[in-house]
Order: sequence, then structure tokens, then C-alpha cells
Amino acid sequence: MGVEEKLPSGILLTSVEKLAGYARKSSVWPATFGLACCAIELMATGGPRHDMARFGMERASNTPRQADLMIVAGRVSQKMGPVLRQIYDQMSEPKWVISMGVCASSGGMFNNYAIVQGVDHIVPVDIYLPGCPPRPEMLLDAIVKLHDKIQNSKLGANRDREITELEQARLRRLPLLPHLQAGVEQ
Repeated sequence: MGVEEKLPSGILLTSVEKLAGYARKSSVWPATFGLACCAIELMATGGPRHDMARFGMERASNTPRQADLMIVAGRVSQKMGPVLRQIYDQMSEPKWVISMGVCASSGGMFNNYAIVQGVDHIVPVDIYLPGCPPRPEMLLDAIVKLHDKIQNSKLGANRDREITELEQARLRRLPLLPHLQAGVEQ
């Protein structure tokens, strides 16, 4: 015998955390950062066949201050790295990143001094999207997975603790230099 049985029909019960998660996932505005051939697939995702508007993402923001999702599509050069970080820092909180394509995720076939070997060396990545180039359907699937992650994220002090734990876990996974790894363990 719970509260649900005592309420008249049409009354919805939920937690503030779940309601805020639903509102956040339904209003994600992407800042597109198309750098190479993956950007063509990113543009196709916004077209009428794949229609990102059904996810509340019809407004692709050209200014980072109005965006909360960065989609990095394509290889990131060493010169573009600081620009990418600056745009990420200008985005509003909370912010998320999708690394689209194998070049953005790991450098791809460009294993040389000019290309960053993974955008996660510059910004924290939430979803990695493989493929060369990944199809628009794959990007939509990554967006749906990100929506699930956003809807189930914590709020307030619990969110700060969750973020800290995730960042520490990610740092432990990265191949760090010995003097950097000693700082992580402390």
C-alpha cells in the first residue's frame, strides 16, 4: 500500500532528479566541430532522412555559450587542439562530448606528429563513436545512449562526487608517465 494508490488518476509522481534528467536530455543543443570527412556524415544526420529534431536537437549552435554537447567529427591537428579546448571551456555546464569517428577517437590512420592521437587528450569524452566515417544511424544511436546517460545522471553534491569518481577512473585507465601516475593515486 503506497502513496500511488491514494492519489487520483492523472497525478504523476517522480523525483526532482528524474524530472531534471528528462528535461536535460530533451533539450541538448549541439556545437558541431566538423574537421574532416566525418563532418559530412554529421551534416547528413541533420538532414530530413535522419532528422535530429526528433531528439530536441534541431538547433545546432554556432556559439559555444549556447551549446551543451560538442560533437567532434574528424581528425584533430595539434594546431586545432587549443582551439577545441577553448570552445569546450566556453560551453555552458553541464556539457558533454561525443568523439565521432576513429580519427577523433584514436588518431585513426594518421599516426604522426601533426594529429592528436585521440581527442580525449584535450577534452573529456562521454561517448566514443567508431567508424571511418560512421554512418548517421550510428551517430543517432550514440545520441540516444548519451540521452540515457544524461537522464540517469545525479544532481548537486552527488553529481560532483560522481564526476570526480569517473574522472579518477578514466585517469587510472590512461597510460600516464610514472610521475603523473603518482599524483593520481594520492
